[in-house]
Amino acid sequence: MKGPKLCKVIEKRLLADGVYTLVLDAPNVAKKARPGQFIHIKVPKDKSRILRRPISISDADCEGGSVEIIFQLVGEGTRLLSAVKAGNYLDILGPLGNGFTVPRNVSRLFLVGGGCGVAPIKFAASKFDHVQRTCFIGFKRGDDIYELPKFQKNSDRLLIATEDGSIGHKGLVTEILEGELKRNLPDLILACGPVPMLKVIQQLAGQYGVSCQLSLEQRMGCGIGACMTCVCAVHGDEGDYTYKRVCRDGPVFLSWEVMLDEAENGC
Repeated sequence: MKGPKLCKVIEKRLLADGVYTLVLDAPNVAKKARPGQFIHIKVPKDKSRILRRPISISDADCEGGSVEIIFQLVGEGTRLLSAVKAGNYLDILGPLGNGFTVPRNVSRLFLVGGGCGVAPIKFAASKFDHVQRTCFIGFKRGDDIYELPKFQKNSDRLLIATEDGSIGHKGLVTEILEGELKRNLPDLILACGPVPMLKVIQQLAGQYGVSCQLSLEQRMGCGIGACMTCVCAVHGDEGDYTYKRVCRDGPVFLSWEVMLDEAENGC
């Protein structure tokens, strides 16, 4: 990771209600990006918003030099970001953080995403194409689903859950995950989404003895580990606990180490 760079927006699309994708011309980032990493974006057109916004990388084209991000409108910062147009430039840092890793002995992989956490899972599904991939994606409504054709292309098996039951299983994505774990254990689970979802996956991974990596979503200041505003509690070696920085030590953690009750409280 080097210093901030101005990157040209080469494409902008509305994917679903309040969900946007931006494709940036960022060859240096694209070459180094790994699933689970993020870029830190300076909010455009508002000098009062000095803190950058961390947004997961949802795809990277090494040959074309482009990086894709997907984000949802949640406040004024993302509203300003959604107003940019193709041809505009964004000030970014990245790629940042530690991403997902798939050891060589893994042959069956479960990938689980919920809401905005689906975006980095999409990147992982396309990147880790040397293993058998079962993807689980969950949304509140069928109208919220995005990038379905890409998931269909990059999954050996795709399972969908919507809370309103309009598409796929009616209920939570963790419910179909548990059903699959009862029948077919993977070698590894990769997951990203809201903390309540990650807590259930953490419990299931422990119950079924499956290795699992969780990507946390957290507010950040500097994005490089200097300001310590995104620390989260993790289990220590002797039954105690310590703190790690989500931006630098994460955002991907082993499921057994992170204390998600603390993460839900904004640790």
